[in-house]
Amino acid sequence: MSRRLPWGPMARMAGRRALFAVPVLGVVTFGVFAVAAASPFDPVKAYAGTAGLTASQENLDQLRANLGVDQPLVARWWDWLTSALQGDFGDSSVMRQPVADVIAERMGWSVLLAATAFLIAILLGTGLGVLAARRPGGWLDRCVSSVAYTLEAAPAFWLGLLAIWFFALKLDVLPAGGLTDAASDLITFGQVASHLVLPAAVLGISQLPWFFLYVRQGVADAIAEDPVRGARARGLSERTVLLGHALRSGMLPMLTLIGSRVPELITGALLVETVFSWPGIAAATVEAATSVDFSLLAALTVLATAAVLLGNLLSDLLYGLADPRVAFDG
Repeated sequence: MSRRLPWGPMARMAGRRALFAVPVLGVVTFGVFAVAAASPFDPVKAYAGTAGLTASQENLDQLRANLGVDQPLVARWWDWLTSALQGDFGDSSVMRQPVADVIAERMGWSVLLAATAFLIAILLGTGLGVLAARRPGGWLDRCVSSVAYTLEAAPAFWLGLLAIWFFALKLDVLPAGGLTDAASDLITFGQVASHLVLPAAVLGISQLPWFFLYVRQGVADAIAEDPVRGARARGLSERTVLLGHALRSGMLPMLTLIGSRVPELITGALLVETVFSWPGIAAATVEAATSVDFSLLAALTVLATAAVLLGNLLSDLLYGLADPRVAFDG
């Protein structure tokens, strides 16, 4: 008999987390404005560019008033927050277009890269973790564990540069970056897929060690437990024992890892997008930070914070669904 999904408790948990997220997002946005206000970068000079070098102080003051950066910190933050609650995130001073348009143009490519990389990390990490846990201390376990510990300490941008040197320059089998070939402005599935391989693989491999280590340890512990030993004693095949019993029990710790890896995934995605010139939100984030673009920086920070909160909620929901003993009371 199949287990009924606890939709009611799940909805209540999601509702409580949503209420908790409101003050968190408010504090985060205020922190963004406070840090930006304390930054040594001048948003007026960044907006004016080279013209600001010869502009008079009167013109700079007028531009400062037009951009709204002459107002007190709290006033700037409150004006942005009240407008954002109405769906207006303001205009990006560095991109010279509405913030909503900047995000809409770039978010899809970032989501595609992050989702593909996360899928690679989960599938490859889970598969290797199960194989390594099958024979702890064996040659496969020692080799993959050594590589995993090495990758755990390797920065994502370093892996990206190494991948470009080997696959794009040395072997010339994959493009070095961008979304399409330099000679073509037409975006096709084939070009996007070929240009996605390297950045997605690098980002996925940078996240793989944690999934591998968690699954390996969880499955190895599950194999030593009485239920799995009993399944083997009943004559079940090794495949059924591993995938049907040990993996299900060993996956529980990994489910909590999904949410905790979201911040690292976002950070890694920004670095990988920059290295591979991927047209996501990385360039917009860097320019918003260096140019003190309050509106764009606050919106991007809200999105990143919301992604972290959703990741934590997802991991808790998955853990509760996988383990009936867990109550949805968070």
